[in-house]
Parts: sequence; structure tokens; C-alpha cells
Amino acid sequence: MRNYAAECIGTFVLVFGGCGAAVLAGPHIGFAGVAAAFGLSLLVMVYAVGPISGCHLNPAVTLGLVLANKFDPRRAPGYMVAQVVGGIAAAAVLYLVASGKAGFDATASGFATNGYGDRSPDHYGLLACFVSEAVMTGLLMFVILGATDIKAPVGFAGIAIGLALTVIHLVSIPVTNTSVNPARSIGPALFAGGGAFFQLWLFIVAPCIGSAIAAFVYTTLRPVDPEAQITMRAATQALPTEQEQRVDAASANPPVPPKARS
Repeated sequence: MRNYAAECIGTFVLVFGGCGAAVLAGPHIGFAGVAAAFGLSLLVMVYAVGPISGCHLNPAVTLGLVLANKFDPRRAPGYMVAQVVGGIAAAAVLYLVASGKAGFDATASGFATNGYGDRSPDHYGLLACFVSEAVMTGLLMFVILGATDIKAPVGFAGIAIGLALTVIHLVSIPVTNTSVNPARSIGPALFAGGGAFFQLWLFIVAPCIGSAIAAFVYTTLRPVDPEAQITMRAATQALPTEQEQRVDAASANPPVPPKARS
């Protein structure tokens, strides 16, 4: 249960931190500031809830980890529900705060929702937005799989993943306002309503497709080590806090000492 609570809290912080920056401070900090807010929110949550749940905070990421044999599929539905609940709760609190300003209108302001066509910040079409979301989510998933690999340096995944999310936002905010995370999109769309709600499907489908492709590509380039496969499937964490699992894997395959010179 604590894993699900951690996912809910972590997603709340990610959505409130990123979307809150866009809604409350967007005119002052610009795209770069919003991108940094999303990246930093994810980075700090990696170290805050990573030891508890693995810090997925994203249904598309959970799906990718399942497909890459790095997460128990039986736990995936609970994680996804917790993430969506956290995102909706964050949007609710953000709506409450933003409504304190006279004249605020969630629908008219956009409320940090994602969109295509007329709802795209720079009016990109449906196909361009779909491709952008799929590719950007795929890049994020690829970084996550690499940074959390059993042979990756321990303790640095949060930095790599947070910076990756920042770059992704810098590139794609003008296209879709950047989702790459269904849980990030659902909450704001529910409160903004209108076109945001009817376009929500793209920001659920495209990230999941991109994540699935990234999982396939990564596991093709780096097949799961048979010696570590059971450990990876049994792990309850998906980040470098898997210190014990890494130590166990290293102990099972100790390095061969070099031969003495004659």
C-alpha cells in the first residue's frame, strides 16, 4: 500500500510543481522556467519516493518498465490508478489556488492542458503532435531504462531523468504544451473541460505507444541478463536505490582476478 501512496504523492508533486509553474508563474518565467519546474520536480521526487515505490509517476513509464521486464505487471494497474489520482488531486489544489485571482477562468486560460490544432501553443496539427508525444515519451523511457540499468552508476538516475524531462519540455512545449505523461494531462483536462477533455485521448495513447517502442528498442540493444532477470522482476524499485539488488548481482558474478605476470 505504501508503494501506491508514494506514487500518488510523487505524481501530485510533479503535476503541481510543473503545471503550477505554468498556470501561476508562466508569464514571468516563460517556457524555460516551466521546463525547469517539471524537470526539478521529477528529480527531487526520484530521491524522495524512489526508495519506496521506484518513482514511476507516469502510467506510460510503468507500462514501459513492465514491457522491459523491470516491473511486476501485477502491480502495474495499482500504480497507474495511484498516479492518475495524484495528478487529479494536484489539478484540484492548483485550481483552488488559481481561482483566488479575480477573473480566473480555467477554460479560457488553458489551465496548463495539452492540445493539438487550435489548442496547440503554436497550432501544430494532430499528426505532428502525436509524433512529438510518442517520440518524446520514447526518449524519456529510453533514458529511464539506461539510467536504472543494473550496471548503471548508483545514485545518478534522478539527475539524468530530471534533465531529460527538462530538455523534452524545452523542445515540445510549443508543440503540445508537453505531456509525455497521461497522469499529467488527465487532471488539468478535467478542470479545464471543453476541447482539452475531448483531445485528451492523444495524450494517453501517444505516450504509451512511445514508451512501448522505447522498451522494445532498449531491450533489443541490451537484452536482459539471465543472471539478473529474476532480481529485476522481483525488484519493487526502478531507480538506483536498488543498491541491494545490484550488490547481489555483482556478488553472483564476481570479477575474475587478473593472472599474475610471469
